Amino acid sequence: MHHYIVIEGPLGVGKTSLAIMLSEKMGGQALLEDVEENPFLVSFYQNPKKHAFQAQVFFLLRRYNLTAELAQIDLFSRVTVSDFLFDKDRLFARANLEDDEYWLYDQLFQILRKRIVPPDLVIFLQAKTDVLADRIRRRNRKYERAIGYKYLDRINQAFNEFFFHYTDSPLLVVNASEIDFVRNPGEFEDLVDQIQAMKSGTRYYVPMSSG
Repeated sequence: MHHYIVIEGPLGVGKTSLAIMLSEKMGGQALLEDVEENPFLVSFYQNPKKHAFQAQVFFLLRRYNLTAELAQIDLFSRVTVSDFLFDKDRLFARANLEDDEYWLYDQLFQILRKRIVPPDLVIFLQAKTDVLADRIRRRNRKYERAIGYKYLDRINQAFNEFFFHYTDSPLLVVNASEIDFVRNPGEFEDLVDQIQAMKSGTRYYVPMSSG
């Protein structure tokens, strides 16, 4: 049984919704990142070069503090499902920071990463950039209105590249472009079966309804 599960994927793919549903299904707890807590986020999307470093360091420290809480929890007594992977913070940093900023950021990242508890399973929700853009538009969050398609596509490709090489935990890659776990209970239950069957390595899951 998996006791610490992480749901990951690019902006708009549905990480938080699935993390909440999965934690409820398994009688566990959800460890959720509140992106809107970042006071630099709106400024970053309006002027990335000026505010990227502040926004990224805030995210790094916030994600570290949230993940560090797991060290105080008996992970074997209750399932924890998170909507972020600590290591993915570096992905955004590499995409958004200048070389000198990234060097400084990475020094801090490497120190903090040594104290992080690795997940028992990572679920990567993969989707086409057009799908992500549409979902972001429909949820209409104020701070996301300035996100451009080129930036979103660059981040999406960075996620694909990152998880193509990911080996730190068992990995379930889910084609999430044409499925809706929230509105379709059957698709959600099928995914739960796939999660429970995961043992090790990497598995690619393409739901029948997405074909």
